[in-house]
Amino acid sequence: MPNVKKSVPRKDSGVAKGGSCEPPKSGLTREDESSPQDHPPCLTEKVTEISELHIHEEDKILSSSSLEGKVKETMHNDFWDHLKDQLSATPPDFNCALELLKEIKEILLSLLLPRQSRLRSEIEEALDMEFLKQEAERGALNVSCLSKYILNVMTLLCAPVRDEAVQKLENITDPIRLLRGIFQVLGLMKMDMVNYTIQSLQPQPQEHSIQYERAVFQEQLNKQPGLLSHTTKWLTQAAADLTTPPPACPDTPDSSSMAGPSPNEVANNPEPLSPAMVLSQGFLNLLLWDPENEEFPETLLTDRTRLQELESQLHQLTILASVLLVASSFSGSVLFGSPQFVDKLKRITKSLLEEFNSRPEEAMLSVSEQVSQEIHQSLKNMGLAALSSDSTTSLMGQLQNIAKKENCVCSVIDQRIHLFLKCCLVLGVQRSLLDLPGGLTLIEAELAELGQKFVSLTHHNQQVFGPYYTEILKSLTSPAQALKTKVESR
Repeated sequence: MPNVKKSVPRKDSGVAKGGSCEPPKSGLTREDESSPQDHPPCLTEKVTEISELHIHEEDKILSSSSLEGKVKETMHNDFWDHLKDQLSATPPDFNCALELLKEIKEILLSLLLPRQSRLRSEIEEALDMEFLKQEAERGALNVSCLSKYILNVMTLLCAPVRDEAVQKLENITDPIRLLRGIFQVLGLMKMDMVNYTIQSLQPQPQEHSIQYERAVFQEQLNKQPGLLSHTTKWLTQAAADLTTPPPACPDTPDSSSMAGPSPNEVANNPEPLSPAMVLSQGFLNLLLWDPENEEFPETLLTDRTRLQELESQLHQLTILASVLLVASSFSGSVLFGSPQFVDKLKRITKSLLEEFNSRPEEAMLSVSEQVSQEIHQSLKNMGLAALSSDSTTSLMGQLQNIAKKENCVCSVIDQRIHLFLKCCLVLGVQRSLLDLPGGLTLIEAELAELGQKFVSLTHHNQQVFGPYYTEILKSLTSPAQALKTKVESR
């Protein structure tokens, strides 16, 4: 195998996506659009027309709450479990590993620029599938060594935003976890490359979409001067919410992990209202929209279906994080310091929560039984003292209480997720992930997906309707702030 450190060329900012023995693949989907009712017919027709122009990033990310997303996640987990079984066998079976290495090789080659011929030749030599197949037949395939080589190449090819993710992989010693991590980061790198290519080749269509949507809306506004009445009411309510303190919640059994100052609270600092603050609050309020409220903002009709899906995803994450928080308060840091245990608990909980909306109490009863059983068995496997009968009863009771609407753990988690999303609007997703509010660190990956979808949607909407928001907000904020801050639009 070539000496990577000596033979590879200088790092280029490139970028990338990453199981039966066929490695897991990700698909790109388009979300269906629906035409909102109870709005002027001419506007509703235009909503459908404009919807075809929306190419939001969140449309390309398969929602983990969808049926297809759940099937995909199950297939992925099956692949990695199968790979672990094969490599742990005596003698090892390398069939799945070879398929995975082949897929990784193809991804690495797809990230290369035309001028990187030397690195291309090196990858072809180091990951020569015929040679690796011969090594596997002799039982001499060194998966760990190949993983280190792949990491070195990823270090050269990844965009700066992925440096930290690649560096974290270098500390993983378990071969299955390392390969899974490599495949996941490669997936992000491939998507980075796709996004970069799209942005570089299609700047005009995106700009045309923004201008076209604004022109269509202006045409309708000229015919119906009162068309922004619901939008004005929506922003007025957002401004009122910012001047009303949030309701307090009694201390929870694990208040120490909930509380604690965070730089994210920059988004909540008391200060004079600005247009940006009001608009951010308005976008957050859409995730709490009453389905019976027909006065949906006219400027967001094309995004109503997406917002409803984000609201559903947020609710599921609230329940998931609440379960993990309660469970961790009983089992301590030993179990929850294991990524494998946390991932398994997540899979169990997500599966059992599928019927939460229709039968919340039954769903949480199943969750409490399975989670307490998993904690008991894991503590036993590690040679640690099992939970006492009183602790087990208390754990199951607190988990079942999550089904109650006024459950305080859920209320605090929900507020924290909304704080995170507000911070995403102010600071961006990556910076917001650096210092998550207490109780959310175990769902970091899921929050990143939710935050990216939310920011992408609101950013596009803001680009299209910014001028209208600016005019409305002039009357809701102080003149000085209105002059100082304008809603972003292009």
